[in-house]
Amino acid sequence: MFIYTIRRFNLFAITFLLLTFIGYSLLRLEINTVWAQQPYLSGWWHYLTHLLNGNLGVDAYGIPMTTHLQYIFPATLELCFFAFSFSLLIGIPLGTLAGMHKGKFIDTAILSVSLIGYALPLFWVALLFILFFSLYLNVLPISGRYNLLYDIPSITGIGLIDILLSDAPYRLEALTDGIKHLILPTLVLTIAPTTEVIRLTRTSISDVIDKNYIKAAQTKGLSPLHIILKHTLRNAIPPIIPKLGIQFSAMMTFAMITESIFNWPGIGRWLLNAISEQDYVAIQAGVMVVATFILIANITADLLGAAINPLVRKEFSAIK
Repeated sequence: MFIYTIRRFNLFAITFLLLTFIGYSLLRLEINTVWAQQPYLSGWWHYLTHLLNGNLGVDAYGIPMTTHLQYIFPATLELCFFAFSFSLLIGIPLGTLAGMHKGKFIDTAILSVSLIGYALPLFWVALLFILFFSLYLNVLPISGRYNLLYDIPSITGIGLIDILLSDAPYRLEALTDGIKHLILPTLVLTIAPTTEVIRLTRTSISDVIDKNYIKAAQTKGLSPLHIILKHTLRNAIPPIIPKLGIQFSAMMTFAMITESIFNWPGIGRWLLNAISEQDYVAIQAGVMVVATFILIANITADLLGAAINPLVRKEFSAIK
């Protein structure tokens, strides 16, 4: 396991170095900056030292990019966390149900619904949700993080936590309002990863359900619920954990569209604005932060999967 961890960190370091070339190349697109005037390799080394010191550049007003990111990136993480949590809560039970009844009507129905959800354009679903829940039923707000009437100081950057930490007399009302603003973008962002979680869980469950230890548990007279919880899920979930990490990473891409539609103050909307304004400093800062987070999420998922799945460690030892 130690060697496996070291190799994963080596992979992170190599990939991160390759990403720095992309970030540095973005800065050189603006020819009037100091980065474009330097030789490429010496300028890249200068950029790397700044990056390792946490310096991502400054905007036109001299404000460091890290100051912007500490407010907008937690907002994206908050949205992705709730969306991914809901996708697990919905996808794992449905995938388990489909895998337990492979080839039957319920399996076909679940797969059909998940494929339809995966095929629907994200922006179209978002607009339909706004039309139905906000304009027709008038039960959920259209956009934003919370009502502008509430003055919530940013402490952690995560809206709900900031509301709970504030000492405002209207804290309960602000919390209710924040949850309402979170519902629509969370539901929209949940759709795509939920379909993948269903597919991954179904495949893993259908593989495990035919194993001899499952048949032995059935012959012992154990209840179906006990077999699912203690035997099936316990062996089916670990192999898909690294793949779930990839799905969480892919959610960052979907978050850009969701944040733009719902005016959510996250890094996705911030990056789109930076691209439209050709702000290369902001673009490279956003790209480096998002890419580094995705790398960390994938490696963490790999290490977690290896920690709870001994088969991964055995396969690694066999090819080492």
